[in-house]
Amino acid sequence: MCASENASIVNVSSLAGRLGFRLRSPYAAAKWGAVGLSKSMAIELGPDGIRVNALLPGLVADDRQRRVLEARAEVQGISFDEAERNAFARTSIKEYVTPQQLADQALFLASPRGATISGQAISVCGDTGMSGSFRLDGESARW
Repeated sequence: MCASENASIVNVSSLAGRLGFRLRSPYAAAKWGAVGLSKSMAIELGPDGIRVNALLPGLVADDRQRRVLEARAEVQGISFDEAERNAFARTSIKEYVTPQQLADQALFLASPRGATISGQAISVCGDTGMSGSFRLDGESARW
């Protein structure tokens, strides 16, 4: 990579790498680790011209996200639609992130247009401010 004129590493973390998630501590810890790794690698590799960043996806329109929301709905005793509304309650843009949007961001970061972007944890999340707070007893069903 040192010989490249456009060396870039893009790691994928999660919004959990910025906010954490209640009752998903191991997952959140791993995602925070990916952010810390990216930032540390940016410091170590920057002098060699290698950029390192992390993407932090929010609610992604995929089967995994559907399964997560279905499980939340079941645990809380609510409908999928309500679980989905709760998931978007802390987001400014009430839309799922598409895999294409994540790919586009990764391509930008890896392209020459992202030449001065390094050491960043970039959220692609519709401006999610807080997530992960739901109770198992079904009360205060926020996520």
